[in-house]
Amino acid sequence: MNETENLLDQGLQLTLFGMGTVFVFLVLLIFATRAMSALALRWSPPPLAQEVDSRPGPSMQDPRLLAAIAAAVRLYRAGRRQ
Repeated sequence: MNETENLLDQGLQLTLFGMGTVFVFLVLLIFATRAMSALALRWSPPPLAQEVDSRPGPSMQDPRLLAAIAAAVRLYRAGRRQ
C-alpha cells in the first residue's frame, strides 16, 4: 500500500511540475510577444499615404453596372432554387 501511495505522490508531483513549467513558459511567451509588438510599433516607419486611383473605370454609381449586377444576382438565385 505504501508503494502505490508513493507512486501516486510521484505522479502528482511530476504532473504539477510539468503543468507549472508549461504555464510559466506560456506566460513568458505572452510577455515576450507583447514586448516585441510594442517595439515593432515604436520603430516601424509611419504608414504611407494611400494613392488615389485616377484610372478611368466603372463606378458603382453607373446605372448600367448596377443593372448588370442585379441581373447576375437574379440569375444566380434562380438557378439555385431548382
